[in-house]
Amino acid sequence: MNTKTIANNPVFFEKNRVFRVYLGGKLFSDFFGDNSEDSFYPEEWICSSTKALNEGSTDEFEGLSTVKGTNIHFNELIECEKELMLGNRNGLDVLVKALDSAIRLPVQAHPDKAFSRVHFNSEFGKAESWLVLGAREDACIYFGFKDGVTPEEFEKAVEESENDKSAMEKLLNKIPVSVGDVYFIPAKAVHAIGAGCLILEVQEPTDFTIQPERWCGDYHLSDNEMYIGLEKKTALSVFDYSYNYERVMRECKKTPVAAYENNGCKKEILISKDDTPCFSVERYIVNNGKTEALQGVCVYVVTEGSGKIVSEDYEKEIKKGDYFFMPYSCDGKFLVESNSLTLAKCVPPSIK
Repeated sequence: MNTKTIANNPVFFEKNRVFRVYLGGKLFSDFFGDNSEDSFYPEEWICSSTKALNEGSTDEFEGLSTVKGTNIHFNELIECEKELMLGNRNGLDVLVKALDSAIRLPVQAHPDKAFSRVHFNSEFGKAESWLVLGAREDACIYFGFKDGVTPEEFEKAVEESENDKSAMEKLLNKIPVSVGDVYFIPAKAVHAIGAGCLILEVQEPTDFTIQPERWCGDYHLSDNEMYIGLEKKTALSVFDYSYNYERVMRECKKTPVAAYENNGCKKEILISKDDTPCFSVERYIVNNGKTEALQGVCVYVVTEGSGKIVSEDYEKEIKKGDYFFMPYSCDGKFLVESNSLTLAKCVPPSIK
């Protein structure tokens, strides 16, 4: 199949598991319908044109999705068929992941755009959002500092984390989560995904993570893994202490907003352009009906049920765990029909 044919239809991909230093992935077995077990490949990078940053990795394609049935990486397809894939955009500018945590991830924060420009020569920080797709017993997240935590206390906990694996989480708010919960995580806000969460994460297209904690389970982090090449003081300046429990629950926990209900389909806004200019997230819930015509330059993930993508001369069955990219060339030409299906739509930022 030539690249022009690929770029004129919904694009599907091979599985794309990415190494991380935390254990997880067992809940993928239900979501993706495979035989996944907990391992150090707890993330599926979805329609990814972003490279993963893993210390010591020699895989130049790590994190990059491969078009199904080919050896073509997504970024190569975009480069080869840029107008068909993206229209007048320069890049996709969003990264989507599914991740499953068997343990608590390291306490962390991500840079905003201004910090990334100065220190990483990048126009992207790492604001992100979470949609909880599955949960083990006692699933939780850690989000925002407890009231009164100071930079000095946090820096002390960083040092204590060498010998006390709970030193840093004690300073954060522990929040139970359930399937369907939605959170927006602004750049610079302290957080950590807790044990037991299967999450659809939509974010800016970088792997910039400041995680100044010495241990992730039984894995001992190096200085480079904690501070990604920055001096410690510079890296720790990323953390914003104004995100406490009250602010997190008021500003960052999101309630889906109904956009319309028609033809057996309800559309909801999970993360809007008012929440962040970096991306938006919508959801179609189809019962004996069909979606509106699907928008181009978007990533779509089937989170429940099954159905089919259709157009005048195209039909393809899809089910829970399937995902695809809709090229610019396909804008408004395809829709999804189903008796019962939920479809997440991940939208890149608007062109300035």
